[in-house]
Amino acid sequence: MQIVRERNVQSIAFIVLVLAGVFFAGVSFGESRIPAVNKVIGVEGKETPAELAGKADFAPFWQVWNTLNEKYVAATSTAVANNEQKVWGAISGLTSSLKDPYTVFFPPEESQLFEDEINGNFEGVGMEVGIKDDVLTVIAPLKGTPAERAGIRPGDKVLKIDETASANLRVDQAVKLIRGKRGTTVRLTILREGKTDPFELKVVRDVIDIPTLDFELKPGKIATAGEGDSGNGLRSDGVFVIKLYSFSANSPHLFRNALRQFAESGSNKLLLDLRGNPGGFLDAAIDMASWFLPPGKVVVTEDAGGKDDSKIHRSKGYDVFNKNLKMVILVNNGSASASEILAGALQEHKIAKLVGTRTFGKGSVQELVKITPETSLKVTVARWFTPNGLSISAGGLTPDVEVKLTQEDLEKKKDPQMDKALQLLTK
Repeated sequence: MQIVRERNVQSIAFIVLVLAGVFFAGVSFGESRIPAVNKVIGVEGKETPAELAGKADFAPFWQVWNTLNEKYVAATSTAVANNEQKVWGAISGLTSSLKDPYTVFFPPEESQLFEDEINGNFEGVGMEVGIKDDVLTVIAPLKGTPAERAGIRPGDKVLKIDETASANLRVDQAVKLIRGKRGTTVRLTILREGKTDPFELKVVRDVIDIPTLDFELKPGKIATAGEGDSGNGLRSDGVFVIKLYSFSANSPHLFRNALRQFAESGSNKLLLDLRGNPGGFLDAAIDMASWFLPPGKVVVTEDAGGKDDSKIHRSKGYDVFNKNLKMVILVNNGSASASEILAGALQEHKIAKLVGTRTFGKGSVQELVKITPETSLKVTVARWFTPNGLSISAGGLTPDVEVKLTQEDLEKKKDPQMDKALQLLTK
């Protein structure tokens, strides 16, 4: 009888073990069937938007999220991100997947820095950078800034920022490294066209005051717009020169004042220097073009890539100059964005000839969207096309007369581009 009891006990124990295994297997199977998103805790707004249902599977994302929370061990005490930082990182990865250097998500700190920059209130070196041919490239140093004084030129390729290689940096990441407190130094490793070896430039950061416009006075000095009452703005050779450095909110007003000085001078020879002008506001470019074009003439077409009808921006029709106007616009690879819009419109409408080198080719439109009160998204929403349908992004504008400016020219303080423009206007 004792043996029978032991066998019964063993049988019962075996059955219990089998049932337990089945139970836990069932629990495990049941858990595996629970969507990963349902296991996420401490996160709001995790539901898939109705418009994406059936179009995008977010299950892998939430599975990675949960796996990181369960398994990740930080290599250092500082390598731990909270949920909010994980969300910011995920959004940054989403924008990076588009491979558009101008579509960027700004977390709180970067968002504030960007707003300070567009408001003209920031500390740094004073140059515009972009991605060209997959390389971080200087669009233009701004006039009178540390970058210009250090000898940085449009088209310079920035290979390193201090000890950080730029190869895999987005534009916003590079800008964050280049900017800094006034008085501090940043080391930039530069590769310049015509040179085989990279070289290093040290730039001391300062408060950046973005310039807008200069025009030349008869005595030979340069006056900022608004100071022209003491002179008529006319060179001794009869050419009136306007140098436009940016398309700021105030630039149309300053440009109008400069044109008034030009009209009062009695000259019909106008030289507009857009070299090193990285652009700015679209409305400013349209307003400036309107001084030279009849009402309704196309200045630029905004193509939203099929998401909306193309938007055509037309001249406001100020059109104050007669057919006797002779005009040349100086451009180089630092002329970008709004500079290309204005130059392209006046070139194709046969108002002005372009002299210099091919422009940068920054022909896309960005919109700044607030995501939260502290974060923002700069997103490309359209592309620019000239009146004749040329995509500005497809290599920029080709000058009517190509004239290069070499390092030797700079060292000897020669300006063959300006010389050629003056020759065309005075012949």
